Amino acid sequence: MKILVINAGSSSLKYQLVEMANESVIAKGLCERIGLDGKIVHQVGEKKIKYDVPFPTHQQAFEELVKALTTGDDAVLSDMGEISAVGHRVVQGSDRFSDSALITEEMLKILESFNDLAPLHNPANIMAIRACMKVFDAGVPQVAVFDTAFHSSIPEKAFIYPIPYEMYEKHRIRRYGFHGTSHRYVSARVAELMGKPETELKIITCHLGNGSSVAAIDGGKSVDTTMGLTPLEGLGMGTRCGSIDPSIVTFLMDKEGLDTKGISDLMNKKSGYLGISGLTNDLRDLQEAADGGHKRAALALDILGYQLLKYIGSYAAAMGGVDVVVFTGGIGENSSGTRSKACAGLGFIGLTIDEEINKGVFSREVDITTPESKVKVWVVPTNEELVIARDTKEVAKLK
Repeated sequence: MKILVINAGSSSLKYQLVEMANESVIAKGLCERIGLDGKIVHQVGEKKIKYDVPFPTHQQAFEELVKALTTGDDAVLSDMGEISAVGHRVVQGSDRFSDSALITEEMLKILESFNDLAPLHNPANIMAIRACMKVFDAGVPQVAVFDTAFHSSIPEKAFIYPIPYEMYEKHRIRRYGFHGTSHRYVSARVAELMGKPETELKIITCHLGNGSSVAAIDGGKSVDTTMGLTPLEGLGMGTRCGSIDPSIVTFLMDKEGLDTKGISDLMNKKSGYLGISGLTNDLRDLQEAADGGHKRAALALDILGYQLLKYIGSYAAAMGGVDVVVFTGGIGENSSGTRSKACAGLGFIGLTIDEEINKGVFSREVDITTPESKVKVWVVPTNEELVIARDTKEVAKLK
């Protein structure tokens, strides 16, 4: 049984073909610069094939994806009929969808009503789903797996904002949380690695990349997370400001003459590591600049470490303790400096990392704490695609 997993952005389309018999990746790739000139990277095993091809729309990207999977010397399918189902990452399911679900036309119309809750993500997700439906036979089940679903267990005291309650009733303004498939995967995986039931653990997961979030997971259930109504809240990120004094918004609109789009662009696309450093949103480049003496690059790194320290400490308090902290995502898995800064002040909860082990860890599963550390710290590479594939198999009732 083969399942195709799709993760679409406004100008990109990541895909992965998974053999569910052993949950192995048959092929994966990325179609990017959709609507511009178009590029594809297709990988089978260790072999990568890169070439330029026009992608005016997501539909052309899907058609090229089909060609990559079914034609040429590196074909892995005789035809697309071998694919049993397609699983799609969808960022925002609001409180309407607390589990993954089969995609229907009615569902897509409901999802469109959530576009203003995730304006950078949901429209692209829906566009890709519609394009995929044109390429695949109508009999192939397509499943939506929501970033927000894992966080549907967050209690009311954590998801309600202290603004007039009518705003929640009227506009569904509440904390939704994101990166749910990643937090779900790594929390279950670290319990497995530790040889303990997830139901008996208090876990803090740190998904760190260009977009970042931290989650408190108690007994296998998300009880709080840093992202909120949108993926803008919480940690400062690559280009996103994260949590700031709300009055800064109206202050800057007045002082800089910004309209709602202008202030949204400033907070979403010009802030974070990029805004602080004035250089880049790529943490690897920031580290290199900081090592070379660039003060604002170093400041951006210090702010990230400090914010992580605060969130880990506050979530430990909220859960009445913590057994393990997990780092994942591109930064979490590969930046020893970020992990070190985040953990440096946590000795008071009995957490100490082994700096020598930490320095040598890049995208592999490993405990980086000292033997005497009461709280464990693990690096666990995430696998959101596998979560999507598993949910797709279950929802589509495939055997």
